[in-house]
Amino acid sequence: MAEQGKVDPMHQFMIEPLFGTDQWTIAGHNIAFTNSALWMLISVGVLFAFVAGGAKGQTVPGRWQVMVEGLVGFIDNLLAANVGPKGKKYVPYIFSLFSFILFSNVLGLLPLGLFGIHPFTATSHFTVTGVLAILSFSIVLIVGFARHGLHFFSLFVPHGTPAWLLWLIPFIELISFLVRPFSLALRLFVAMMAGHVLLEVLSSFVISSANSGVLWGAVVGLPSFGLMIAICALEILVAGIQAYVFALLTSLYLNDAENLH
Repeated sequence: MAEQGKVDPMHQFMIEPLFGTDQWTIAGHNIAFTNSALWMLISVGVLFAFVAGGAKGQTVPGRWQVMVEGLVGFIDNLLAANVGPKGKKYVPYIFSLFSFILFSNVLGLLPLGLFGIHPFTATSHFTVTGVLAILSFSIVLIVGFARHGLHFFSLFVPHGTPAWLLWLIPFIELISFLVRPFSLALRLFVAMMAGHVLLEVLSSFVISSANSGVLWGAVVGLPSFGLMIAICALEILVAGIQAYVFALLTSLYLNDAENLH
């Protein structure tokens, strides 16, 4: 009975093929459709539905249209504050990036297990957050070299750098620049994975203490359950904060590409 009550906190992160396991290959690599791909597709679908529902352009906007326009305005203000007038053309990308991460984070927190559906948080995998970070970093590089050519390398020599430090500062700045996509991806991945692991560990306390009797259920199970509720509320907040941080840092990196120093 105790064995049945054990919870594996890492099992929720397992990528499992849904179909196409044996047949779908490219260059010898399996490309089966997985639970991760399914929930990313669901996030994209929710994003399209969210935008489509608020894109009616009514003179007197409804609540849905107000939400969409408010979010677009929020992203527009974010880029205006960090990039300036040149940032307006990046609104569609940053809006899509922010919304996709937000919906992916939130969908993974929904209590769908009550209905036999096991949600998967795609952003709890470094491969997913890494691709998003590399995409943003690639745009920064493309924009930087397209606008400034080789002068883009002046980014690694901050204004006012003393001549006697020119042998060291560019190297430090280059390393800092190259670490950006890694830190961008790692921050989101760690935040989402850690919260989910903590919830699973607390749930194992609740299950194990309940199986151990009324006394342990009251002493350990009830406090753990209360803490789970608090952590769930915190995770919802973290889901929004991490989407915002990813969008904010991407806009700051775009500012470097557009305006240099």
